[in-house]
Amino acid sequence: MNLGRYVFAQVADFIPRYEFDRIVRKYNGDYHVRELSCYNLFLHLMFGQLTACESIRDICLCLKAHQRILYPLGFRQTVNVSSLSRANRDRDCRIWEEFGQVLIGIVRPLYSSEPVPDVNLPGWEIFAVDSTTVSCSIKLMTWAYGKYDRGAVKMHTVLDLRGGIPAFIYVTHGKWHDSNMLDVMEIIPWAIYVMDKAYVDFAALHNISGRDAYWVTRAKSNMRYEVVETNYNIDPATGLRGDHIIRLTGYKPAKLYPETFRMVEYTDLESGEELVFITNLTEVGPLDVANLYRNRWQIETFFKWIKQNLTIKSFWGHTENAVKTHLWTAICTYLIVARIKASIKGCTYTISEVATLLGVSALSKTDITDLLTNPHNNLLNQNQDVNEPTLF
Repeated sequence: MNLGRYVFAQVADFIPRYEFDRIVRKYNGDYHVRELSCYNLFLHLMFGQLTACESIRDICLCLKAHQRILYPLGFRQTVNVSSLSRANRDRDCRIWEEFGQVLIGIVRPLYSSEPVPDVNLPGWEIFAVDSTTVSCSIKLMTWAYGKYDRGAVKMHTVLDLRGGIPAFIYVTHGKWHDSNMLDVMEIIPWAIYVMDKAYVDFAALHNISGRDAYWVTRAKSNMRYEVVETNYNIDPATGLRGDHIIRLTGYKPAKLYPETFRMVEYTDLESGEELVFITNLTEVGPLDVANLYRNRWQIETFFKWIKQNLTIKSFWGHTENAVKTHLWTAICTYLIVARIKASIKGCTYTISEVATLLGVSALSKTDITDLLTNPHNNLLNQNQDVNEPTLF
């Protein structure tokens, strides 16, 4: 039982401290540091993420107001705004990046048995690949090139669709094209990668096929091809319009991807939109291909939740190191929340709901297990049976 301990201190118990200290030693993160260690810095930034502080000044203001309980919260000491801002700017961002990868390795197996909606492929690793852009000032962040003379930072993500846990993250400036991600990320054999039209790079897709992995994406309207084989055993009532094996006929695309692959034509029954999917996945039915792409929207939901619930709308620093530190601490916070949800039996809340409960209860003395397993639904109905007098 953790009765009597603050919720934030209990959240900090889920940080793998041994791995964190090992990474800090690897990059000499605490070299010549007297006041604010890397672990203490991470606690400051995680507190800001959980409690939705808009700036470093807000973090310092909140902790200064509760200075009497800093030690029970887990902070050895707090610092002023300039010291925290300087540490956020100068500490090597690779510490948080590598720590994030450690957390990914811990959390992903906890959700490996989660089903993918409308897709019956047990045991398959299924990923969605996409990026999100955070606008910024090009005058303040001269390194963050974006479109139309504006600043932007891109967070490229490979999301495991079983549980919505990120498997790989890469942070770049805004002009870095999405398809370059296919050359950077690690390709897992026999895994399925689902992505949108921006990733149609036939050289990269051929490389994925050569590594015994599968890809699903949408065809561009100007794709030139010939039909090699057609499957007529489809049910039009499900929205399917065609299932073909095709070969590229364009001069350059045919050289980049000389083998045949699959094309599935589908009409969304709700919106009536006609969609054309291409894939090298032939072991499943055509409707499964359409449902795989439908689940790609989980990554859009993940980006939306990250932007709305974690503090990345306005960055806590302007240098490339500070921005990457900010993004990676946000991801680390999300992964720690996901680990808490998976570790507490009987927790029926979603990850976003768990993050909300932990944020509003960070400074309260409540057992975290009771907080996440006792929803107290009856509180909503306590006043339903009260005989209140009418107003008229």
